Amino acid sequence: MSSNTLVLAACIAVAAVLFLGLANMMRGGSANLSQRLMRLRVLLQFLAIILIMGVLWWRAA
Repeated sequence: MSSNTLVLAACIAVAAVLFLGLANMMRGGSANLSQRLMRLRVLLQFLAIILIMGVLWWRAA
């Protein structure tokens, strides 16, 4: 799997969780589920940033 594919997959995962959390909040769903999804989004964003930085570092080397 290429680094471009990994970065794209990480960004899509972040966007998917973000939209799921927003959709849940907009329709008045469970506050616990919204909170859990937003925490998952933050974790996925952290992992995506680490991955992106790693790819940039690896390509520069």
